[in-house]
Amino acid sequence: MLPVACMPLCGLLMGIGYLLCPASMQGGAVTGTLPVAGQFLVRAGSVVIDQIPVLFAVGVGVGMCRDGDGTAALAALISWFMIGGLLHPDFVSLLIGSLKNRPETLLAFQKVSNPFIGIIAGLIAAFCYDRFRNARMPRWLSFFSGKRCVAIVSGMVSILVSALLILVWPLLFGLLIRFGKTIAGLGPFGAAVYASANRLLIPTGLHHALNNVFWFDTIGLGDLVSFWAGKTSADVSWSLGIYMSGFFPCMMFGVPGAALAIWQCSEDKRKGAVAGIMFSSALCAFVCGITEPFEFAFMFTSPVLYLVYSVLYGIFTYAAVVTGFRAGFSFSAGAADLFFSASLPAAQRTWLILPLGLCAFAVFYLTFRFMILRFDLKTPGRGDAPAAGGGKTKKEKTGLSESVQMAEEILMGLGGAENVISAGHCATRLRVEVRDQSLADDAKLRQAGALGVMHVGRNGVQVIIGTRVQFVCDALKDLLKEKA
Repeated sequence: MLPVACMPLCGLLMGIGYLLCPASMQGGAVTGTLPVAGQFLVRAGSVVIDQIPVLFAVGVGVGMCRDGDGTAALAALISWFMIGGLLHPDFVSLLIGSLKNRPETLLAFQKVSNPFIGIIAGLIAAFCYDRFRNARMPRWLSFFSGKRCVAIVSGMVSILVSALLILVWPLLFGLLIRFGKTIAGLGPFGAAVYASANRLLIPTGLHHALNNVFWFDTIGLGDLVSFWAGKTSADVSWSLGIYMSGFFPCMMFGVPGAALAIWQCSEDKRKGAVAGIMFSSALCAFVCGITEPFEFAFMFTSPVLYLVYSVLYGIFTYAAVVTGFRAGFSFSAGAADLFFSASLPAAQRTWLILPLGLCAFAVFYLTFRFMILRFDLKTPGRGDAPAAGGGKTKKEKTGLSESVQMAEEILMGLGGAENVISAGHCATRLRVEVRDQSLADDAKLRQAGALGVMHVGRNGVQVIIGTRVQFVCDALKDLLKEKA
């Protein structure tokens, strides 16, 4: 999520810039103080968006390694440059003389500088950092021991991966092209399928891989980057914005409607606790488009309800597309992104957010209320489902911050400091590597305030906390240092 976290700034700069300088999109002379300032802001935002593949490489490298060390970022850059250079179409043409006569294969290498390859470079760096950060070299090579060898090993691994990708990447790129063309060929229905799949993949985190196909220029679609580049549907081969527009009514209005239903269906004695998480999550979704705090509050206790929730995204995406509502986001589908994207040329009929949103609020609310009461589903505050985490905070007990208290309780829920190998975080999740996964007590973690818990592989535990995860993670790392 580190690369994605850079994008709200880009959207803010470009949104203001487009308002001040329409000529930056429509053409014509840029004259006057305000238009010049607007053009300057547009350029400032676009140069970052243009480097999204590199940001993915660095972000994945730092985010996926054990302790978020900057060495992994350097190794990711080296891997990115290495793979990009070895898979450059001019170089590959030297190795494969017939490449120029194979247009599909040539196109694959022309599109190699994309976020997908950036993710591969980041994963290589993270793996090499975790595996070799403590490596010891012979005395005569001792200077390259430890972290100094990470970048070297990453480069060597990248050479091997590049050799493999010369054979594999055209095949993989071809599959992505066919998948994208199939979805794009389905028009509004394809956009609906994508939106539902996006939500269904949230628990696994694989929605980022799916988004790369449709939002960024991995295979030629690039709905997000084209939208913010000031293009229109006339400049691309699809209806620009259809892979983003449907998220706005769902996140801004649908999530608050569903949150209200969950709160109303909770037990009277637990309504206060449920209100805290539901209403704050609804506000976060409306303003910022961040929905994970809401989704993780019920997805594991009521998977059928989460499936219905994902289908509703598809329904309203279809409705948004066929009614001509077009909006884009730089980060997620909240009110802030809607406001700043409304001035872009691809934005169409943005006023429809009101009728679409009100319909989404009603449908999400009625659907959730019916499902919960009719099938007696376990949602926050009902039956055995947790309300919102529990216990008194440390601030109430000793005056220390709530994040420190939460970190202490999470550490106990993870089996103690001796069971934790490393800890990191993404936008809403605390990612922990443990020695013995069975010692992680999900009930204790939820009691500490976690919205959800996921066990990944043999040693991974993801604790869903919400947007304050960074502060809890920092406090947890401090505790681990103290107990080391």
